[in-house]
Amino acid sequence: MKFVVKLGGAALENPEMLHACAQAIADMVKDGNQVALVHGGGVQLTRTLKLMGKQSEFISGLRVTDAETRDTAVMVLGGQVNKALVAALGGHGQAAMGLSGGDGLIFRARKKRTAPDLGYVGEIVASDPRWLDAIWQMGAVPVISSIALGFDGEYYNVNADEMAAACAAACKADALVFLTDVPGVRGADGEVMRWLNVDQIAGLTRDAVISGGMLPKLSACREALLQGVKRVRILPAEVASVLPDLCSSRVSFGTEVLVA
Repeated sequence: MKFVVKLGGAALENPEMLHACAQAIADMVKDGNQVALVHGGGVQLTRTLKLMGKQSEFISGLRVTDAETRDTAVMVLGGQVNKALVAALGGHGQAAMGLSGGDGLIFRARKKRTAPDLGYVGEIVASDPRWLDAIWQMGAVPVISSIALGFDGEYYNVNADEMAAACAAACKADALVFLTDVPGVRGADGEVMRWLNVDQIAGLTRDAVISGGMLPKLSACREALLQGVKRVRILPAEVASVLPDLCSSRVSFGTEVLVA
């Protein structure tokens, strides 16, 4: 089977959690699956910007990105975080190839049109998964940072959840899994919703039940499902060990997002 796994949040900061996620992905490949790992790194980027004296600003869960912030994102996401994940997988004997969305022109972006303007924030408009297929043929895991190249020659910072959804759609993944630092999507009663239909997202947003970083995540879930991805699940990274069993047995963690 073909999986796209998006990793972000605390798992990138916690060595034990990162070890468990890398082990789970390595086990999935050993079981004969093809896995692509898409990652964020917002915490690391915010920390680096703070050291540079820059304050981070977010609108509807998306980072306002001027040219300096964009260049720093290329350095932190495409460099430090990406190579740390390659190393984590290598520590489990699993070969991995670190990429940004611009490498091989795998993903092309355009400036996201928003009001107010977010700067160098992009959205994926085209993809060419042949490089992913080539890496999979070699038994390796493509590790993709959420940076993509625009047709104007500029790099754009892309929300990692949106990048993961675009990746899953491009390679016709059987499943897209978001490994997060939350237990799932919480309903109005505060309890984790085991199942969430995409038709419910608008109401939850209107009632402010979901907000912040969960907004682009659920938008990405919806887009992936509408573009043919068979299964989408938001899963706490602390239970990453269940990943190899996700499509073969009942998993009671996280939130399964469904399309009617």
